Amino acid sequence: MANQGRWGRDLLMLSLLLGALFGYGLGERALWSPDEGRYAEIPREMVVSGDYITPRLNGVKYFEKPPLFYWLQSISIKLFGVNEWSLRLWTAVFAWLGCLAVYVSARRLFGRRAGLVAAVVLATSLLYYAMGRIITLDMAVSVLLSCSLLAFLWGTLEPVGPQRRVAMWAFFVFAALATLTKGLIGIVIPAMVIGSWMALVNEWRILKSMYLFSGVALFLLIAVPWHVAVSQANPEFAEFYFIHEHLQRYLTKHRAPFHKAWAFVPVLLLGLFPWTAFLVQAIHHNLPLSWRQRQQHKEAVFLILWAGLVFVFFSVSSSKLIPYILPMFPPLAILIARYLAAAWEKEDWAGIRSGYWVFLATSLLLVVVGLATAPHYVEGYSDAAKLAGSMYAVAAVLVLGALATLILGRHFGFRKAFLSMTATAVLMLIVMSGSLLLFDQSRSVKSLAGVLKPRLRPSDVVASYHAYYQDLPVYLQRRVTVVGWRGELSFGAGVEDVSSWIVDDAALWQKWNGPATVYILVDRERYEKLRARSEHKFYPLAQTDFHVLLSNKVGPTERRHSMAPHGLARFRFPYVLPDGEETREENI
Repeated sequence: MANQGRWGRDLLMLSLLLGALFGYGLGERALWSPDEGRYAEIPREMVVSGDYITPRLNGVKYFEKPPLFYWLQSISIKLFGVNEWSLRLWTAVFAWLGCLAVYVSARRLFGRRAGLVAAVVLATSLLYYAMGRIITLDMAVSVLLSCSLLAFLWGTLEPVGPQRRVAMWAFFVFAALATLTKGLIGIVIPAMVIGSWMALVNEWRILKSMYLFSGVALFLLIAVPWHVAVSQANPEFAEFYFIHEHLQRYLTKHRAPFHKAWAFVPVLLLGLFPWTAFLVQAIHHNLPLSWRQRQQHKEAVFLILWAGLVFVFFSVSSSKLIPYILPMFPPLAILIARYLAAAWEKEDWAGIRSGYWVFLATSLLLVVVGLATAPHYVEGYSDAAKLAGSMYAVAAVLVLGALATLILGRHFGFRKAFLSMTATAVLMLIVMSGSLLLFDQSRSVKSLAGVLKPRLRPSDVVASYHAYYQDLPVYLQRRVTVVGWRGELSFGAGVEDVSSWIVDDAALWQKWNGPATVYILVDRERYEKLRARSEHKFYPLAQTDFHVLLSNKVGPTERRHSMAPHGLARFRFPYVLPDGEETREENI
Protein backbone atom coordinates (compact mmCIF):
# COMPACT_ATOMS: atom_id res chain seq x y z
CA MET A 1 0.00 0.00 0.00
CA ALA A 2 2.87 2.37 0.86
CA ASN A 3 4.48 1.59 -2.49
CA GLN A 4 1.23 2.44 -4.30
CA GLY A 5 1.09 5.72 -2.42
CA ARG A 6 4.60 6.58 -3.50
CA TRP A 7 3.70 5.82 -7.12
CA GLY A 8 0.78 8.23 -6.78
CA ARG A 9 2.87 10.97 -5.18
CA ASP A 10 5.56 10.63 -7.82
CA LEU A 11 3.07 10.82 -10.67
CA LEU A 12 1.34 13.84 -9.15
CA MET A 13 4.63 15.66 -8.55
CA LEU A 14 5.93 14.87 -12.05
CA SER A 15 2.63 15.81 -13.65
CA LEU A 16 2.67 19.26 -12.03
CA LEU A 17 6.35 19.97 -12.66
CA LEU A 18 6.30 18.70 -16.25
CA GLY A 19 3.04 20.53 -16.92
CA ALA A 20 4.65 23.77 -15.74
CA LEU A 21 7.78 23.15 -17.84
CA PHE A 22 5.99 22.39 -21.09
CA GLY A 23 3.12 24.80 -20.49
CA TYR A 24 5.09 27.90 -19.52
CA GLY A 25 4.72 30.57 -22.19
CA LEU A 26 3.19 28.08 -24.60
CA GLY A 27 1.05 30.64 -26.40
CA GLU A 28 3.41 33.61 -26.39
CA ARG A 29 5.20 33.00 -29.66
CA ALA A 30 3.47 33.47 -33.02
CA LEU A 31 2.83 30.48 -35.28
CA TRP A 32 5.91 29.83 -37.38
CA SER A 33 5.85 28.83 -41.03
CA PRO A 34 5.80 26.38 -42.52
CA ASP A 35 5.06 23.60 -40.02
CA GLU A 36 3.03 25.39 -37.37
CA GLY A 37 0.94 27.22 -39.94
CA ARG A 38 0.29 24.01 -41.88
CA TYR A 39 -0.68 21.87 -38.91
CA ALA A 40 -2.94 24.61 -37.56
CA GLU A 41 -4.67 25.43 -40.84
CA ILE A 42 -5.63 21.87 -41.79
CA PRO A 43 -7.65 21.24 -38.59
CA ARG A 44 -9.08 24.77 -38.75
CA GLU A 45 -10.45 23.98 -42.21
CA MET A 46 -11.82 20.67 -40.92
CA VAL A 47 -13.77 22.53 -38.23
CA VAL A 48 -15.09 25.08 -40.73
CA SER A 49 -16.05 22.54 -43.41
CA GLY A 50 -17.16 19.68 -41.18
CA ASP A 51 -15.18 17.28 -43.39
CA TYR A 52 -12.91 15.20 -41.14
CA ILE A 53 -12.08 12.61 -43.79
CA THR A 54 -10.27 14.62 -46.49
CA PRO A 55 -7.56 16.92 -45.10
CA ARG A 56 -7.22 20.22 -46.94
CA LEU A 57 -4.59 22.94 -46.79
CA ASN A 58 -5.75 26.33 -48.03
CA GLY A 59 -8.67 24.52 -49.64
CA VAL A 60 -6.42 22.06 -51.51
CA LYS A 61 -6.45 18.30 -50.86
CA TYR A 62 -3.49 17.39 -48.67
CA PHE A 63 -2.74 13.68 -48.29
CA GLU A 64 0.82 13.74 -46.95
CA LYS A 65 -0.17 12.66 -43.42
CA PRO A 66 -3.04 10.79 -41.72
CA PRO A 67 -5.58 12.73 -39.65
CA LEU A 68 -5.28 11.77 -35.95
CA PHE A 69 -3.33 14.88 -34.96
CA TYR A 70 -5.68 17.04 -37.04
CA TRP A 71 -8.65 15.54 -35.21
CA LEU A 72 -7.10 16.32 -31.83
CA GLN A 73 -6.33 19.86 -32.98
CA SER A 74 -9.95 20.22 -34.11
CA ILE A 75 -11.13 19.37 -30.60
CA SER A 76 -8.80 22.01 -29.18
CA ILE A 77 -10.06 24.61 -31.65
CA LYS A 78 -13.68 23.87 -30.79
CA LEU A 79 -12.98 24.10 -27.06
CA PHE A 80 -10.56 27.01 -26.92
CA GLY A 81 -10.69 28.76 -30.28
CA VAL A 82 -7.97 29.52 -32.83
CA ASN A 83 -4.99 30.80 -30.86
CA GLU A 84 -1.38 29.82 -30.31
CA TRP A 85 -2.00 28.23 -26.90
CA SER A 86 -4.84 25.99 -28.04
CA LEU A 87 -3.00 24.99 -31.21
CA ARG A 88 0.17 23.99 -29.31
CA LEU A 89 -1.71 22.29 -26.50
CA TRP A 90 -1.64 18.77 -27.91
CA THR A 91 2.06 18.88 -28.70
CA ALA A 92 2.77 19.85 -25.09
CA VAL A 93 0.36 17.19 -23.82
CA PHE A 94 2.15 14.50 -25.80
CA ALA A 95 5.54 15.68 -24.50
CA TRP A 96 4.13 15.54 -20.97
CA LEU A 97 2.68 12.06 -21.50
CA GLY A 98 5.95 10.82 -22.99
CA CYS A 99 7.86 11.80 -19.85
CA LEU A 100 5.29 10.11 -17.61
CA ALA A 101 5.42 6.95 -19.74
CA VAL A 102 9.21 6.91 -19.46
CA TYR A 103 8.98 7.33 -15.68
CA VAL A 104 6.50 4.48 -15.28
CA SER A 105 8.43 2.14 -17.56
CA ALA A 106 11.89 2.94 -16.21
CA ARG A 107 10.62 2.46 -12.67
CA ARG A 108 9.11 -0.90 -13.60
CA LEU A 109 12.38 -1.98 -15.23
CA PHE A 110 15.10 -0.47 -13.07
CA GLY A 111 13.58 1.08 -9.94
CA ARG A 112 12.06 4.31 -8.67
CA ARG A 113 15.18 6.47 -8.88
CA ALA A 114 15.82 5.44 -12.48
CA GLY A 115 12.22 6.33 -13.31
CA LEU A 116 12.45 9.81 -11.82
CA VAL A 117 15.82 10.51 -13.43
CA ALA A 118 14.59 9.23 -16.81
CA ALA A 119 11.66 11.68 -16.77
CA VAL A 120 14.03 14.54 -15.91
CA VAL A 121 16.56 13.59 -18.59
CA LEU A 122 13.91 13.31 -21.30
CA ALA A 123 12.06 16.51 -20.38
CA THR A 124 15.21 18.64 -20.28
CA SER A 125 16.87 17.30 -23.43
CA LEU A 126 17.13 20.17 -25.87
CA LEU A 127 15.40 18.60 -28.88
CA TYR A 128 12.64 16.90 -26.89
CA TYR A 129 11.76 20.11 -25.04
CA ALA A 130 11.84 22.15 -28.25
CA MET A 131 9.59 19.73 -30.13
CA GLY A 132 7.16 19.78 -27.20
CA ARG A 133 6.49 23.44 -27.97
CA ILE A 134 6.27 23.35 -31.77
CA ILE A 135 3.21 22.23 -33.72
CA THR A 136 4.38 19.23 -35.71
CA LEU A 137 3.43 15.56 -35.85
CA ASP A 138 6.83 14.41 -34.61
CA MET A 139 6.22 14.64 -30.88
CA ALA A 140 2.88 12.87 -31.16
CA VAL A 141 4.20 9.98 -33.25
CA SER A 142 7.34 9.70 -31.10
CA VAL A 143 5.33 9.35 -27.90
CA LEU A 144 2.83 6.93 -29.43
CA LEU A 145 5.65 4.75 -30.80
CA SER A 146 7.38 4.88 -27.43
CA CYS A 147 4.22 3.90 -25.58
CA SER A 148 3.74 1.04 -28.03
CA LEU A 149 7.25 -0.36 -27.56
CA LEU A 150 7.26 0.21 -23.80
CA ALA A 151 3.90 -1.57 -23.52
CA PHE A 152 5.35 -4.53 -25.41
CA LEU A 153 8.43 -4.61 -23.17
CA TRP A 154 6.25 -4.37 -20.08
CA GLY A 155 4.12 -7.23 -21.41
CA THR A 156 7.14 -9.51 -21.77
CA LEU A 157 7.79 -9.11 -18.04
CA GLU A 158 4.29 -10.28 -17.08
CA PRO A 159 3.19 -13.91 -16.89
CA VAL A 160 0.59 -15.11 -19.35
CA GLY A 161 -2.73 -13.78 -18.11
CA PRO A 162 -4.83 -10.60 -17.87
CA GLN A 163 -1.96 -8.18 -17.20
CA ARG A 164 0.09 -9.46 -20.10
CA ARG A 165 -2.96 -9.34 -22.35
CA VAL A 166 -3.68 -5.72 -21.45
CA ALA A 167 -0.04 -4.73 -22.03
CA MET A 168 0.07 -6.45 -25.43
CA TRP A 169 -3.25 -4.95 -26.45
CA ALA A 170 -1.87 -1.54 -25.47
CA PHE A 171 1.10 -2.24 -27.76
CA PHE A 172 -1.21 -2.80 -30.74
CA VAL A 173 -3.45 0.17 -29.88
CA PHE A 174 -0.56 2.62 -29.60
CA ALA A 175 0.98 1.28 -32.83
CA ALA A 176 -2.34 1.87 -34.59
CA LEU A 177 -2.56 5.41 -33.22
CA ALA A 178 1.01 6.07 -34.39
CA THR A 179 0.00 4.81 -37.85
CA LEU A 180 -2.96 7.19 -37.83
CA THR A 181 -0.60 10.02 -36.90
CA LYS A 182 2.26 9.67 -39.37
CA GLY A 183 1.70 6.64 -41.53
CA LEU A 184 3.43 3.31 -41.92
CA ILE A 185 6.29 4.00 -39.50
CA GLY A 186 3.70 3.11 -36.87
CA ILE A 187 4.03 -0.46 -38.18
CA VAL A 188 7.59 -0.50 -39.50
CA ILE A 189 9.49 0.75 -36.45
CA PRO A 190 7.81 -1.50 -33.85
CA ALA A 191 8.13 -4.53 -36.16
CA MET A 192 11.77 -3.74 -36.89
CA VAL A 193 12.71 -3.28 -33.22
CA ILE A 194 10.75 -6.23 -31.86
CA GLY A 195 11.75 -8.60 -34.65
CA SER A 196 15.44 -7.74 -34.27
CA TRP A 197 15.24 -8.13 -30.50
CA MET A 198 13.52 -11.51 -30.72
CA ALA A 199 16.18 -12.73 -33.12
CA LEU A 200 19.05 -11.37 -31.04
CA VAL A 201 17.94 -12.80 -27.69
CA ASN A 202 16.20 -15.85 -29.21
CA GLU A 203 12.79 -15.01 -27.76
CA TRP A 204 10.58 -16.17 -30.63
CA ARG A 205 8.34 -17.96 -28.20
CA ILE A 206 6.89 -14.58 -27.19
CA LEU A 207 4.96 -14.63 -30.46
CA LYS A 208 2.75 -17.33 -28.93
CA SER A 209 1.81 -15.10 -25.98
CA MET A 210 1.42 -11.75 -27.74
CA TYR A 211 -2.31 -12.28 -28.30
CA LEU A 212 -1.66 -11.71 -31.98
CA PHE A 213 -5.15 -12.46 -33.27
CA SER A 214 -7.00 -10.08 -30.94
CA GLY A 215 -4.14 -7.55 -31.04
CA VAL A 216 -4.05 -7.37 -34.84
CA ALA A 217 -7.84 -7.08 -34.84
CA LEU A 218 -7.58 -4.08 -32.50
CA PHE A 219 -4.91 -2.54 -34.71
CA LEU A 220 -7.01 -2.93 -37.87
CA LEU A 221 -10.14 -1.67 -36.14
CA ILE A 222 -8.37 1.59 -35.28
CA ALA A 223 -6.08 2.14 -38.27
CA VAL A 224 -8.07 0.89 -41.27
CA PRO A 225 -11.45 2.74 -41.30
CA TRP A 226 -10.07 6.18 -42.15
CA HIS A 227 -7.81 4.77 -44.88
CA VAL A 228 -10.83 3.07 -46.46
CA ALA A 229 -13.07 6.12 -46.09
CA VAL A 230 -10.57 8.57 -47.57
CA SER A 231 -9.80 6.19 -50.44
CA GLN A 232 -13.49 5.91 -51.30
CA ALA A 233 -13.92 9.68 -51.23
CA ASN A 234 -10.67 10.35 -53.10
CA PRO A 235 -9.63 7.66 -55.66
CA GLU A 236 -6.24 9.35 -56.11
CA PHE A 237 -5.34 9.00 -52.40
CA ALA A 238 -3.88 5.49 -52.24
CA GLU A 239 -1.20 5.88 -54.91
CA PHE A 240 -0.02 9.26 -53.65
CA TYR A 241 -0.08 8.30 -49.97
CA PHE A 242 1.46 4.84 -50.08
CA ILE A 243 3.78 5.14 -53.10
CA HIS A 244 4.83 8.78 -53.21
CA GLU A 245 4.69 9.75 -49.53
CA HIS A 246 6.14 6.52 -48.14
CA LEU A 247 8.18 4.53 -50.64
CA GLN A 248 9.42 7.24 -53.01
CA ARG A 249 10.04 9.74 -50.26
CA TYR A 250 12.17 7.25 -48.34
CA LEU A 251 14.18 6.21 -51.40
CA THR A 252 14.51 9.42 -53.45
CA LYS A 253 18.01 10.84 -53.17
CA HIS A 254 18.67 14.47 -52.21
CA ARG A 255 21.88 16.42 -52.64
CA ALA A 256 21.53 18.81 -49.72
CA PRO A 257 24.24 18.49 -47.02
CA PHE A 258 21.73 17.50 -44.35
CA HIS A 259 20.81 14.42 -46.37
CA LYS A 260 24.21 12.84 -45.86
CA ALA A 261 24.27 9.52 -43.97
CA TRP A 262 25.98 11.13 -40.96
CA ALA A 263 23.55 14.06 -40.73
CA PHE A 264 21.82 12.82 -37.57
CA VAL A 265 25.04 12.49 -35.57
CA PRO A 266 25.21 16.21 -34.66
CA VAL A 267 21.42 16.26 -34.26
CA LEU A 268 21.63 13.50 -31.66
CA LEU A 269 24.58 14.99 -29.80
CA LEU A 270 23.09 18.48 -29.66
CA GLY A 271 19.50 17.32 -29.25
CA LEU A 272 20.31 15.22 -26.18
CA PHE A 273 22.27 18.07 -24.59
CA PRO A 274 23.12 18.40 -21.70
CA TRP A 275 22.79 14.66 -21.06
CA THR A 276 25.04 13.87 -24.03
CA ALA A 277 27.81 14.12 -21.42
CA PHE A 278 26.79 10.68 -20.10
CA LEU A 279 25.64 8.99 -23.33
CA VAL A 280 28.73 6.88 -24.04
CA GLN A 281 29.08 5.84 -20.39
CA ALA A 282 25.41 4.86 -20.26
CA ILE A 283 25.60 2.69 -23.38
CA HIS A 284 28.73 0.98 -22.06
CA HIS A 285 27.09 0.44 -18.66
CA ASN A 286 23.98 -1.16 -20.18
CA LEU A 287 25.67 -3.37 -22.77
CA PRO A 288 26.04 -7.04 -21.80
CA LEU A 289 29.64 -7.94 -21.04
CA SER A 290 29.48 -10.97 -23.32
CA TRP A 291 27.27 -12.58 -25.94
CA ARG A 292 26.02 -15.12 -23.45
CA GLN A 293 24.95 -12.45 -20.98
CA ARG A 294 22.50 -10.89 -23.44
CA GLN A 295 19.77 -13.14 -21.99
CA GLN A 296 20.29 -11.61 -18.54
CA HIS A 297 20.09 -8.06 -19.96
CA LYS A 298 17.17 -8.44 -22.35
CA GLU A 299 15.48 -5.19 -21.35
CA ALA A 300 18.65 -3.13 -21.81
CA VAL A 301 19.32 -4.84 -25.14
CA PHE A 302 15.78 -3.96 -26.24
CA LEU A 303 16.29 -0.28 -25.40
CA ILE A 304 19.68 -0.14 -27.13
CA LEU A 305 18.27 -1.81 -30.24
CA TRP A 306 15.31 0.55 -30.23
CA ALA A 307 17.50 3.65 -30.17
CA GLY A 308 20.06 2.25 -32.60
CA LEU A 309 17.63 0.98 -35.20
CA VAL A 310 15.65 4.22 -35.26
CA PHE A 311 18.90 6.09 -35.82
CA VAL A 312 19.99 3.75 -38.63
CA PHE A 313 16.55 3.62 -40.24
CA PHE A 314 16.32 7.39 -40.67
CA SER A 315 20.01 7.80 -41.46
CA VAL A 316 19.62 5.42 -44.42
CA SER A 317 16.49 7.23 -45.57
CA SER A 318 16.88 9.75 -48.35
CA SER A 319 14.39 12.03 -46.60
CA LYS A 320 15.79 13.58 -43.42
CA LEU A 321 14.44 16.23 -41.09
CA ILE A 322 15.79 17.07 -37.64
CA PRO A 323 12.85 15.71 -35.57
CA TYR A 324 12.81 12.31 -37.30
CA ILE A 325 15.10 10.73 -34.68
CA LEU A 326 12.96 11.92 -31.75
CA PRO A 327 11.63 8.33 -31.13
CA MET A 328 15.12 7.30 -29.98
CA PHE A 329 15.17 9.82 -27.13
CA PRO A 330 12.88 7.92 -24.69
CA PRO A 331 15.00 4.72 -24.70
CA LEU A 332 18.19 6.77 -24.42
CA ALA A 333 16.71 8.67 -21.46
CA ILE A 334 15.99 5.36 -19.70
CA LEU A 335 19.48 4.02 -20.41
CA ILE A 336 21.14 7.22 -19.16
CA ALA A 337 18.86 7.22 -16.11
CA ARG A 338 19.80 3.65 -15.25
CA TYR A 339 23.47 4.61 -15.34
CA LEU A 340 22.97 7.79 -13.30
CA ALA A 341 20.78 5.99 -10.77
CA ALA A 342 23.54 3.42 -10.28
CA ALA A 343 26.02 6.25 -9.69
CA TRP A 344 23.74 8.06 -7.25
CA GLU A 345 25.18 6.52 -4.10
CA LYS A 346 28.71 6.13 -5.40
CA GLU A 347 31.43 8.41 -4.17
CA ASP A 348 33.54 8.60 -7.29
CA TRP A 349 32.91 7.06 -10.70
CA ALA A 350 35.35 7.88 -13.47
CA GLY A 351 32.52 8.06 -16.00
CA ILE A 352 30.65 10.60 -13.89
CA ARG A 353 33.77 12.73 -13.43
CA SER A 354 34.45 12.70 -17.15
CA GLY A 355 30.80 13.65 -17.74
CA TYR A 356 31.25 16.87 -15.77
CA TRP A 357 34.19 17.84 -17.97
CA VAL A 358 32.32 16.89 -21.16
CA PHE A 359 29.41 19.06 -20.03
CA LEU A 360 31.74 22.01 -19.41
CA ALA A 361 33.66 21.54 -22.67
CA THR A 362 30.46 21.17 -24.69
CA SER A 363 28.94 24.26 -23.07
CA LEU A 364 32.03 26.31 -23.87
CA LEU A 365 32.04 25.02 -27.45
CA LEU A 366 28.37 25.91 -27.92
CA VAL A 367 28.95 29.37 -26.48
CA VAL A 368 31.93 30.06 -28.76
CA VAL A 369 30.13 28.77 -31.87
CA GLY A 370 26.90 30.55 -30.94
CA LEU A 371 28.52 33.93 -30.37
CA ALA A 372 30.70 33.57 -33.47
CA THR A 373 27.68 32.91 -35.68
CA ALA A 374 25.40 35.43 -33.95
CA PRO A 375 25.86 38.15 -36.60
CA HIS A 376 24.51 35.76 -39.24
CA TYR A 377 21.37 34.97 -37.27
CA VAL A 378 20.54 38.56 -36.32
CA GLU A 379 21.22 39.99 -39.78
CA GLY A 380 18.26 41.98 -41.03
CA TYR A 381 16.58 42.38 -37.65
CA SER A 382 15.79 45.86 -36.40
CA ASP A 383 15.95 44.60 -32.80
CA ALA A 384 19.24 42.74 -33.24
CA ALA A 385 20.46 44.09 -29.89
CA LYS A 386 17.72 42.17 -28.07
CA LEU A 387 18.61 38.98 -29.93
CA ALA A 388 22.27 39.40 -29.04
CA GLY A 389 21.29 40.00 -25.43
CA SER A 390 19.38 36.71 -25.33
CA MET A 391 22.37 34.87 -26.74
CA TYR A 392 24.62 36.34 -24.06
CA ALA A 393 22.10 35.31 -21.40
CA VAL A 394 22.06 31.71 -22.64
CA ALA A 395 25.85 31.72 -22.79
CA ALA A 396 26.07 32.91 -19.18
CA VAL A 397 23.63 30.25 -18.00
CA LEU A 398 25.58 27.48 -19.74
CA VAL A 399 29.05 28.49 -18.60
CA LEU A 400 28.10 29.26 -15.01
CA GLY A 401 25.90 26.17 -14.77
CA ALA A 402 28.57 23.86 -16.17
CA LEU A 403 31.18 25.31 -13.78
CA ALA A 404 28.80 24.93 -10.84
CA THR A 405 28.12 21.32 -11.82
CA LEU A 406 31.83 20.54 -11.97
CA ILE A 407 32.58 22.15 -8.60
CA LEU A 408 29.58 20.63 -6.82
CA GLY A 409 30.32 17.21 -8.28
CA ARG A 410 33.93 17.23 -7.15
CA HIS A 411 33.28 18.54 -3.64
CA PHE A 412 29.75 17.47 -2.71
CA GLY A 413 29.02 14.39 -4.82
CA PHE A 414 26.86 13.43 -7.76
CA ARG A 415 23.47 14.30 -6.22
CA LYS A 416 24.31 18.00 -5.99
CA ALA A 417 25.89 17.92 -9.44
CA PHE A 418 22.76 16.31 -10.92
CA LEU A 419 20.55 18.99 -9.39
CA SER A 420 22.87 21.69 -10.74
CA MET A 421 22.86 20.14 -14.21
CA THR A 422 19.07 19.88 -14.18
CA ALA A 423 18.65 23.47 -13.02
CA THR A 424 21.08 24.65 -15.71
CA ALA A 425 19.15 22.77 -18.40
CA VAL A 426 15.77 24.13 -17.24
CA LEU A 427 17.01 27.71 -17.03
CA MET A 428 18.71 27.44 -20.42
CA LEU A 429 15.54 26.10 -22.03
CA ILE A 430 13.35 28.81 -20.51
CA VAL A 431 15.71 31.63 -21.57
CA MET A 432 16.02 30.19 -25.08
CA SER A 433 12.27 29.75 -25.35
CA GLY A 434 11.67 33.35 -24.35
CA SER A 435 14.20 34.62 -26.87
CA LEU A 436 12.40 32.90 -29.75
CA LEU A 437 9.74 35.62 -29.63
CA LEU A 438 12.28 37.89 -31.28
CA PHE A 439 12.31 35.69 -34.39
CA ASP A 440 8.56 36.04 -34.94
CA GLN A 441 8.81 38.69 -37.61
CA SER A 442 11.00 36.49 -39.83
CA ARG A 443 9.10 33.23 -39.26
CA SER A 444 5.55 34.56 -39.05
CA VAL A 445 3.32 37.17 -40.65
CA LYS A 446 1.06 37.50 -37.61
CA SER A 447 1.68 41.23 -37.16
CA LEU A 448 0.80 41.99 -40.78
CA ALA A 449 -2.26 39.74 -40.60
CA GLY A 450 -3.32 41.75 -37.55
CA VAL A 451 -3.17 44.95 -39.61
CA LEU A 452 -5.05 43.36 -42.51
CA LYS A 453 -7.84 41.43 -40.81
CA PRO A 454 -9.91 44.43 -39.58
CA ARG A 455 -9.91 45.87 -43.12
CA LEU A 456 -11.08 42.76 -44.91
CA ARG A 457 -14.45 42.42 -46.57
CA PRO A 458 -15.72 39.09 -47.95
CA SER A 459 -15.16 40.24 -51.54
CA ASP A 460 -11.55 41.30 -50.98
CA VAL A 461 -8.69 39.21 -52.36
CA VAL A 462 -5.67 38.37 -50.19
CA ALA A 463 -2.70 37.08 -52.18
CA SER A 464 0.53 35.45 -51.07
CA TYR A 465 3.06 36.41 -53.74
CA HIS A 466 5.56 33.78 -54.98
CA ALA A 467 5.40 32.06 -51.60
CA TYR A 468 2.80 30.51 -49.34
CA TYR A 469 2.83 32.02 -45.86
CA GLN A 470 1.28 29.09 -44.06
CA ASP A 471 0.22 31.01 -40.97
CA LEU A 472 -1.59 33.70 -42.97
CA PRO A 473 -4.87 31.79 -43.52
CA VAL A 474 -4.84 30.76 -39.85
CA TYR A 475 -4.66 34.33 -38.58
CA LEU A 476 -7.09 35.65 -41.20
CA GLN A 477 -9.31 32.56 -40.77
CA ARG A 478 -9.95 32.44 -44.49
CA ARG A 479 -8.44 30.92 -47.61
CA VAL A 480 -5.85 33.03 -49.44
CA THR A 481 -4.85 33.29 -53.09
CA VAL A 482 -1.42 31.81 -53.81
CA VAL A 483 0.45 33.43 -56.70
CA GLY A 484 3.28 31.78 -58.64
CA TRP A 485 3.88 29.00 -56.10
CA ARG A 486 2.65 25.44 -55.70
CA GLY A 487 5.17 23.48 -53.64
CA GLU A 488 3.42 20.97 -51.42
CA LEU A 489 0.06 22.05 -52.87
CA SER A 490 1.06 20.66 -56.28
CA PHE A 491 -0.62 17.27 -55.94
CA GLY A 492 -3.92 18.62 -54.63
CA ALA A 493 -3.91 21.42 -57.19
CA GLY A 494 -3.54 18.81 -59.94
CA VAL A 495 -6.51 16.62 -59.01
CA GLU A 496 -9.26 19.24 -58.78
CA ASP A 497 -9.99 22.72 -60.06
CA VAL A 498 -8.38 25.28 -57.74
CA SER A 499 -7.60 27.80 -60.47
CA SER A 500 -9.57 30.56 -58.77
CA TRP A 501 -7.12 30.79 -55.88
CA ILE A 502 -3.93 29.04 -57.07
CA VAL A 503 -2.97 31.48 -59.82
CA ASP A 504 -0.10 32.83 -61.92
CA ASP A 505 1.16 36.42 -62.15
CA ALA A 506 -1.05 37.27 -65.11
CA ALA A 507 -4.21 36.34 -63.22
CA LEU A 508 -3.06 38.36 -60.20
CA TRP A 509 -2.40 41.54 -62.18
CA GLN A 510 -5.73 41.20 -63.91
CA LYS A 511 -7.41 41.26 -60.51
CA TRP A 512 -5.01 43.97 -59.30
CA ASN A 513 -6.14 46.34 -62.04
CA GLY A 514 -9.81 45.46 -61.63
CA PRO A 515 -12.49 46.88 -59.33
CA ALA A 516 -11.89 44.52 -56.39
CA THR A 517 -9.68 45.42 -53.47
CA VAL A 518 -6.59 43.21 -53.55
CA TYR A 519 -3.96 42.81 -50.85
CA ILE A 520 -0.56 41.24 -51.46
CA LEU A 521 1.85 39.89 -48.87
CA VAL A 522 5.38 39.75 -50.25
CA ASP A 523 8.91 39.55 -48.92
CA ARG A 524 10.96 42.71 -49.01
CA GLU A 525 13.33 41.55 -51.74
CA ARG A 526 10.50 40.77 -54.15
CA TYR A 527 8.75 43.97 -53.21
CA GLU A 528 11.79 46.03 -54.21
CA LYS A 529 11.96 44.18 -57.54
CA LEU A 530 8.25 44.72 -58.17
CA ARG A 531 8.47 48.39 -57.35
CA ALA A 532 11.50 48.85 -59.59
CA ARG A 533 10.18 47.23 -62.73
CA SER A 534 6.40 47.05 -62.48
CA GLU A 535 3.96 49.38 -64.16
CA HIS A 536 1.38 48.66 -61.45
CA LYS A 537 0.57 51.01 -58.61
CA PHE A 538 1.33 49.77 -55.10
CA TYR A 539 0.13 51.17 -51.81
CA PRO A 540 2.19 49.72 -48.96
CA LEU A 541 0.08 49.49 -45.81
CA ALA A 542 2.54 48.02 -43.31
CA GLN A 543 5.87 46.31 -43.16
CA THR A 544 8.22 44.36 -40.93
CA ASP A 545 11.93 43.84 -41.40
CA PHE A 546 11.15 40.97 -43.77
CA HIS A 547 7.70 41.41 -45.35
CA VAL A 548 5.51 44.11 -46.86
CA LEU A 549 1.73 44.32 -47.06
CA LEU A 550 0.49 46.01 -50.24
CA SER A 551 -2.88 47.05 -51.64
CA ASN A 552 -4.13 48.15 -55.03
CA LYS A 553 -6.46 50.69 -53.46
CA VAL A 554 -5.90 53.62 -51.15
CA GLY A 555 -8.50 54.16 -48.47
CA PRO A 556 -9.18 56.68 -45.74
CA THR A 557 -7.13 54.72 -43.24
CA GLU A 558 -3.93 55.36 -45.19
CA ARG A 559 -4.67 59.08 -45.26
CA ARG A 560 -4.59 59.35 -41.47
CA HIS A 561 -1.50 59.58 -39.40
CA SER A 562 -1.14 56.27 -37.58
CA MET A 563 1.49 54.32 -35.72
CA ALA A 564 2.01 50.70 -36.69
CA PRO A 565 1.39 47.92 -34.14
CA HIS A 566 4.28 46.64 -32.06
CA GLY A 567 6.97 45.03 -34.17
CA LEU A 568 6.13 46.94 -37.36
CA ALA A 569 7.89 49.80 -39.04
CA ARG A 570 5.79 52.91 -39.60
CA PHE A 571 3.18 52.60 -42.30
CA ARG A 572 4.35 53.95 -45.63
CA PHE A 573 2.14 55.57 -48.17
CA PRO A 574 3.22 56.18 -51.80
CA TYR A 575 1.93 59.15 -53.65
CA VAL A 576 1.61 58.17 -57.31
CA LEU A 577 2.72 61.11 -59.42
CA PRO A 578 1.88 61.91 -63.04
CA ASP A 579 3.56 59.91 -65.78
CA GLY A 580 7.22 60.67 -66.21
CA GLU A 581 7.71 61.69 -62.60
CA GLU A 582 9.25 59.52 -59.94
CA THR A 583 7.10 57.73 -57.42
CA ARG A 584 8.14 58.69 -53.92
CA GLU A 585 7.31 57.14 -50.56
CA GLU A 586 6.62 59.21 -47.53
CA ASN A 587 6.20 58.30 -43.86
CA ILE A 588 2.79 59.26 -42.56
